[in-house]
Amino acid sequence: MKRQLITLLTLILLPSMLWAQESVRNIIYLIGDGMGLSSVTMMQLVDGTPTIFDKAENIALTRTSSADNRVTDSAAAGTALATGSKTNNTYLGLTPDGEELCSLTALASAQGKATGTVVTTYLQHATPAAFYAHSDSRHNMPLITRQLASSHLDVAIGGGMHYFVEEYGADVAKSLEAEGKRLATSLEQVAAMNGDERVVALLADYEIGADSGDYLRDATHEAIRILESRGGDKGFVLMVEGSLIDGMGHGNNAEAMQREMHGFMAAVECAVAYAAEHDDTLVVVTADHETGGLGLVSGNADFNLSEQGVEYRWCTTGHSAQMVPVYLYGTGAELINGIMENSELGAKLKQLLK
Repeated sequence: MKRQLITLLTLILLPSMLWAQESVRNIIYLIGDGMGLSSVTMMQLVDGTPTIFDKAENIALTRTSSADNRVTDSAAAGTALATGSKTNNTYLGLTPDGEELCSLTALASAQGKATGTVVTTYLQHATPAAFYAHSDSRHNMPLITRQLASSHLDVAIGGGMHYFVEEYGADVAKSLEAEGKRLATSLEQVAAMNGDERVVALLADYEIGADSGDYLRDATHEAIRILESRGGDKGFVLMVEGSLIDGMGHGNNAEAMQREMHGFMAAVECAVAYAAEHDDTLVVVTADHETGGLGLVSGNADFNLSEQGVEYRWCTTGHSAQMVPVYLYGTGAELINGIMENSELGAKLKQLLK
């Protein structure tokens, strides 16, 4: 009887699951570098009102270990999230044996979708590079820069001009033009583009910089606009990284992390607002790992007080092995559940495109 009931429920639910899977045309993948559950909780306490994370339609957790270490770096974690496969620390887009892996954006591009990335660090950094590069060292900037120039990405917005100048000399625009891409050096130039051209926007020599205000939200908006135009009926995949949350965790600076979190949350709100108006869009928000081992503890042992305050206590200036959250919004949000490896999340997103 129990087996018959399970079979009946499967037959009832399968059509709706398949419909949801088939209707995911766009994926907006937002990654808070170094953002743990404690980072999210801190923002709930600081803002005192429900955050964009509280409005998620579904929630999951991922384990973050790499193929060769229980504590991952951003390259291995980024590769897992981008390709659905675990690899060694410092590796980008390669298996531990050195075989090239296909990323979510590469798969999307092969299907005719438009693809892009927006970051607050340099575009050659570990997490964004995991979506287009193949290297056994995240520090091989000449190789990664060349791979970015020739990549499948239609839109890339962030820093990293220094590495382009080192590789191509003064005429970066001409070098990118040879790869079928147009150089932009300001977000205003990006806003003036209509989607006819592929663009690499290099807005800083290295990082965009800490406390960058509305930059990530505005850049996400422009990237979506261009990708929507370029993808047409096929759709698009966009990866957005709140890159400097991680750096503030390394520095054990809670106030600076709050500023970076606010910038990232604004980008999430931009993506969720788009998904609310486009019922074929899935928004996935997660982290590559947690940084700093942040603890949120009572500021006073006397719990008879109406308010003891909250202290921020850090246990490392490095990464931790904590699980990280996954927040889902829009079409297909119900299809990703439970506790999984970060590579499982990457694999599930690739499966949705298939």
